[in-house]
Amino acid sequence: MNASAASQRLPRLQTRLQVWILGALVVVWASFVFWGYQAGVEEADELTDGHLASVAALVLNLPVSDAFAQGKTTPRVALPGLRAHDYQQSMSMQLWDDQGNMLLNVGSAPRLKFADEREGFFDAQLGEKKQSWRTFTQWNAEHTRKVTVMVALQERDDLADDIAGQMVLPGLWLLPVVTLVLGLTIRAGLKPLHQLSQDVEELQPEQGQRLSTGHDWQEFRAVTYSINTLLDRNDEAMEHERKLANEVAHELRTPLASISLHAQALQGGLPQPQQAQAVERIRSDALRAGHVLNQILALARSSRVALTQQAQPVDVAQLARTVAAEYAQAAWQHGGSLAVEMPDALWVRGHAVLLEVALRNLVENALRHTPPGTQIEVQGGLDVSPEGGRCWLQVCDDGGRAGQAAAPEPVDSLHLGHEITQRIMALHHGSFGQVAAPAPYTTCYRLGMPAMPAV
Repeated sequence: MNASAASQRLPRLQTRLQVWILGALVVVWASFVFWGYQAGVEEADELTDGHLASVAALVLNLPVSDAFAQGKTTPRVALPGLRAHDYQQSMSMQLWDDQGNMLLNVGSAPRLKFADEREGFFDAQLGEKKQSWRTFTQWNAEHTRKVTVMVALQERDDLADDIAGQMVLPGLWLLPVVTLVLGLTIRAGLKPLHQLSQDVEELQPEQGQRLSTGHDWQEFRAVTYSINTLLDRNDEAMEHERKLANEVAHELRTPLASISLHAQALQGGLPQPQQAQAVERIRSDALRAGHVLNQILALARSSRVALTQQAQPVDVAQLARTVAAEYAQAAWQHGGSLAVEMPDALWVRGHAVLLEVALRNLVENALRHTPPGTQIEVQGGLDVSPEGGRCWLQVCDDGGRAGQAAAPEPVDSLHLGHEITQRIMALHHGSFGQVAAPAPYTTCYRLGMPAMPAV
């Protein structure tokens, strides 16, 4: 499965952003439609009630002949082309005198009882079918006439629906238009992000490529810088690993080649003295190869411990005394001595296993790469500064000057052991390097790391 096929199956940020914005837009639009419809209905009701009150006020001031036939109905003449939902509603009107005599009856509404004492706006159920009517009743100032103006509730509701629908209709057209415009806007706005994603996908770090600075956006600056920094560190780590691999190969090539040559010589038959020398040489080379493998295992363990274990308080002074005690016999067999000059306690936060490996490397190097009779001392101390305390350990030797013995043939190089020590100190935010040796010593390697208060 290639990268492009895998990316096509992943959810798109643009789609997610559009869905969320569209969802928010739908919620806002639905709220607008709902409240717009409610406002339309309310305004239509007020409009109808206003018409009823206006007609009632007009009729009360019109002169009406007493010769008008009582109870006669004058229906409204239908106008051609008049729609049911127009604002010209089919109103009905009934007019009485103060004695209850019907003076005027216009429209199709059933007769309202004169004895009904309700005034103002109210809903009435009239006729045999109990049809609902919206009614407005009012007396004149002299209390000699009473008028009632009515409109069917169904007609009023139809008018309300028509007005509300006309108010909602722009919103119905607005939603798809806004959705389209937002989609195009989001796509244009995310174009720099798409370009950055494409550049990252096409990036080939093995060819030394880096993200260009063409992504001049504040939000992308940290991303571009972090990716380029990570690639630089990766290149440095790869180069470091290549050097380490070459170092390991060099360390193993020599003893393995020597073992092979001496084994072939033993197969061809050698005199007894030369045969003993060959066997001793094979043993020495095997120990040398084993030491290199142990160093490689220690390097692998340092990476594993740092990932799987948490740092703990470690008394490196006690750790140094323990390591020195274990190598005291080897130093005596080497013809020299191993001393410790250390405070009672030096506390740091780290991994005891790794710190022990680092210190062992320095002591072993001092024993392996110095002539017999070398005096070795493990020293420690604490430097206090305004930035905080810093603990240090160092392994010093005099290079065998006391006995003036010849330096032994090196069994391996210092590089691999120093590489392991360097990595361990980097994990502890510390430092490693050679420093000026105090008299009477000639060589000194120091480990430095942040100290912590005694526990």
